[in-house]
Amino acid sequence: MSTAVRRVATPPEPTLDATPTVAMSAPNVPDVSTAPPPKRRRAARAVGLLGAVVLLVVILVLSIAVGAKSLPLADVWSGLLHRDATEYAVVHRMRLPRTLLGLLAGTALGVAGAVMQALTRNPLADPGLLGINAGASAAVAVAATFLGVTAIGGYVWFALLGAALVTALVYAVGGGRGATPARLALAGAALNATLYSFVSAIMLLDTASLDRLRFWTVGSLASADSATVTRVAPFILVGLLVALGAARPLNALALGDDAARALGARPAVIRAAVIVAVTLLCGAATAACGPIVFVGLLVPHLVRAITGPDLRWLLPYCAVLAPVLLLGADVLGRVLGRPGELQVGMVTAVLGGPLFLWLVTRSRVAHP
Repeated sequence: MSTAVRRVATPPEPTLDATPTVAMSAPNVPDVSTAPPPKRRRAARAVGLLGAVVLLVVILVLSIAVGAKSLPLADVWSGLLHRDATEYAVVHRMRLPRTLLGLLAGTALGVAGAVMQALTRNPLADPGLLGINAGASAAVAVAATFLGVTAIGGYVWFALLGAALVTALVYAVGGGRGATPARLALAGAALNATLYSFVSAIMLLDTASLDRLRFWTVGSLASADSATVTRVAPFILVGLLVALGAARPLNALALGDDAARALGARPAVIRAAVIVAVTLLCGAATAACGPIVFVGLLVPHLVRAITGPDLRWLLPYCAVLAPVLLLGADVLGRVLGRPGELQVGMVTAVLGGPLFLWLVTRSRVAHP
């Protein structure tokens, strides 16, 4: 009797140079092999930030040189350094304070817009989303109309008080310690509409208030002086420090409250710190310049295309490029409105609206 021997084929042993024959496809996952390494990305972002700083310096020089009477660069330099120069009074009393105020206000609005978009996870958020600008505006309108306050020193304190009260009210209406981004946004939108209606009613019913507030309500740098810069600078600097310190925790919060807690973050504390920062930034900027639109909404979107959603890079870029937009609009308003000028709030509204619509149609408005 013969026995049949059954042979079982065994697969060849794998070798080190073997390559897979089946390719995995993941259309929604970026190809890591083609992405630049982290060091190269950081270097590119650093170079881009340096280029943004150079652009800001150019805009600062243009803001001092361009006006009803343009000054050559040599005269600008002479007016900055030499007290006996003919241009000293024009540079130091008018254009330098205006430029510094535009720098501070632009930085404040840009950073405030970026942290608001990150906090609410709403790509359309801006400093006015929570009603903070409206609260500051309403407080200034009350101070100017009923209390006879006309100095910027009084405006700053009333604006901060109004912003703080509205912030506390939004936080309470939005749920207190259990507040969510959606509830905060809804509460802020309701208060924003109510308070701006109140400001409009004051201006329509009182012609004297209309005359005092008409330039302030459209957003202007024309009345800037050294006292204005000195009074608002401390509030803006503190707000910037708080916002920059919250960059890393906000990155964790973008993953959700549970994930943020797992990473050691405290969502309630983060939200409170960000709201304090936005209150300081927007209250001071609004008191000095009036409500200026589109800077805090538009700049973070433009910057996010360069830096991505990482707030550790997004906030420094916004701090540099937002004043570029604001001061550039101010210079453009002075050129187009000669021999007078167009207020910077009007220019940012005219330029910002179409540009933001273009971003939307080009699908570049990414979720923060």
